[in-house]
Amino acid sequence: MLTVGIVGAGLRGRMFASALSGQPGVEVVGFAEPSPRAAEGARAATGLPVHPDHRALLDAADPDAVIVATPDFAHREPAVDVAAAGKHLLVEKPLATTLDDAHAIADAVRAGGGRCLVGFENRWNPHVVRALAAVESGALGRPVTASAVLSNTYHVPTRMLSWAARSSPAWFLMPHTVDLVTALTGQRPVSVTAAGSRGLLAARGVDTWDVVHALVVFDGGATASLSSAWVLPDAHEGIVDFRFSLIGTDGSVRADVGHQGLTVVTDALRSEWPLAGRIGPADVGAAPWMAQHFAHALLEGAELGPDVEHGLLVTRTICAIERSLDTRGPVRLDELEPDGAEHAGDPAASAAETRG
Repeated sequence: MLTVGIVGAGLRGRMFASALSGQPGVEVVGFAEPSPRAAEGARAATGLPVHPDHRALLDAADPDAVIVATPDFAHREPAVDVAAAGKHLLVEKPLATTLDDAHAIADAVRAGGGRCLVGFENRWNPHVVRALAAVESGALGRPVTASAVLSNTYHVPTRMLSWAARSSPAWFLMPHTVDLVTALTGQRPVSVTAAGSRGLLAARGVDTWDVVHALVVFDGGATASLSSAWVLPDAHEGIVDFRFSLIGTDGSVRADVGHQGLTVVTDALRSEWPLAGRIGPADVGAAPWMAQHFAHALLEGAELGPDVEHGLLVTRTICAIERSLDTRGPVRLDELEPDGAEHAGDPAASAAETRG
């Protein structure tokens, strides 16, 4: 039996609990949640015990694995403590929103000996699974260039996320697309050039970037263009616009993930995702499938998926995008944190040391 604790009892934490409920060989043993309102909601929805913090969860339940489903900027403390305790860890994307935090988590995972999956859930999205299969078959030839658009309506930063001012389209959305184009090209980002705009969200009380664009150059010569906005009109067909493509020397693949072919007409045209929510007794969709894969891969000793080193690379890439937004020029990933070579196992630091 694999026992699993969940840090964070908001929508995502409760979704993970539901996804794992009834899975063979898996038992969710409780939540950690400091907010009384969220704790009561999780207790009422699931019947599971809710502890005031992650340390209390670890002490009381001693789970084999822990899912960290806190806001993006609040991953470090629970992830480090969980990893240091030798527990297996699923931490939501991005691994962290600073390089210091990402290194601290990665160091704790390496030292603790547990396994770690970073929650790039689109690796379990059927569109992405099929696209990666086409690439891996060799039918598309050598990857040349990729593109990805992932945007949200105003609803997400102004109403869904209470902490949107501490995030941005770059941190909330681009970890998905950086992971995606890295997987599609099979190459590592080496430099980025970014541009963006702000002011519309600030006028609504959320002082962050409205739109971010990034051009990524990879070590194998491929390129990718990424765009993310938090200012789509609320009348958009859905709260998410997600499209991607890859061009290879012998073929291409492209997908519209945001529109899965179902539109429900009420006071506005709204697209719905058939592969989301619950069908019969089962939770479906990329995030539930990711959580179920995490649990069963631990039980079976199978491959987990994107690990802490990959999570560190994605965080480094977003940090480079942030710096490029500030400097208005290109930024090499190995320019970030010049003393990073002191962090054992950091692939970007090792590459920089080799080139030096």
